[in-house]
Amino acid sequence: MSRLEELIQELCPDGVEYKFLKECCELSRGDYITKKSAKLGNIPVILGGQEPAYYIDKANHYGKAIVISRSGASAGFVSYWDEPIFVTDGFIIEAKQELDIRFLYYFLKNMQIFINTMKKGGGVPHITGKNLLMIKIPIPPLPVQSEIVKILDKFTEVTAQLQEQLALEVTARRKQYEYYRDKLLTFDVFAMGASDVVWRALGEIADIRTGRRPKIVLKEGFFEYINAGTSNSGYTTDFSFPEDTVTTPSRGQGGIGFIGYQKNPFWLGPLCYGIRAKESNIICNKFLYYFLCSNSKKILQKKNEGGTPALNLGDLQTVHIPIPSLSVQHRIVAILDRFDALCNDLASGLPAEIEARKKQYEYYRDKLLSFKERAP
Repeated sequence: MSRLEELIQELCPDGVEYKFLKECCELSRGDYITKKSAKLGNIPVILGGQEPAYYIDKANHYGKAIVISRSGASAGFVSYWDEPIFVTDGFIIEAKQELDIRFLYYFLKNMQIFINTMKKGGGVPHITGKNLLMIKIPIPPLPVQSEIVKILDKFTEVTAQLQEQLALEVTARRKQYEYYRDKLLTFDVFAMGASDVVWRALGEIADIRTGRRPKIVLKEGFFEYINAGTSNSGYTTDFSFPEDTVTTPSRGQGGIGFIGYQKNPFWLGPLCYGIRAKESNIICNKFLYYFLCSNSKKILQKKNEGGTPALNLGDLQTVHIPIPSLSVQHRIVAILDRFDALCNDLASGLPAEIEARKKQYEYYRDKLLSFKERAP
């Protein structure tokens, strides 16, 4: 029998009392403030979001408090602060002596989906203190609360450590991959087949053109719509470009220099270049993709600043491309495909592993915080 089970059997074998939040807590509203009227400092300002909006030099609460965002997209979001804060668009909840504040936080966090259903308002969603005060809270004996907090704190710590370790592993693998990719594509005297390499301008060996906007852009569909940016711009029911195509944005903020590879048929947009080898017996598209990825900084340097950043076709055509024999190209592509698959498998496994741990954590949190209500 665990320590928690022993405490429950000893202190509350017949269940626990439930009280409304208004009976066991104090709820107050934050204070109005604007960024212009405050001095910058190191005190986080809680302005209805999940993260501090900015930092100022004064606090209106000095730690060990639960904050529930009052309005906006994050209305109802439950957070815990163990440091001085300044709450403006939110409710501050403080527990009375019969409640451990961390226990209350974990219970309310477990009620997050229910609290989200309390949102009102058509334009800007908001939540009312009146509704929050009617949430029923279990009040087990303090030793039971403390043991539950200890278990959930440890679980939270382990989950955060796992997430950090996996993210570091992905970053390390990605850097290793980029290092070997760049070495393979340098074509110095030590590179495979370097003596047989010739260099040509991209415009000589590849067709480069932009596409057009589809009639309808969908949230889901059969074919990706590739336009400006580093991810797809939606989906379409038809395609305008074949598979095995290299893409790079021609205009827009943040996308210039990004190199994409489309392994399936797709729709090419007006703000993106589609690049394909003119002769497949001279250079393969996947080799061209890997080389442009390795030299994306050179493309970024050709960006024209101004109103909207742009990459002119004439400038893109001047990028010089090495052309080793096809056998060398295919060997390099095979090596990089395997390395890329390893990195992507790890990267795709990261969210899955974290999501599994999150579900496991939520399952046990729900179990730990479910109490039989004691008969009056």
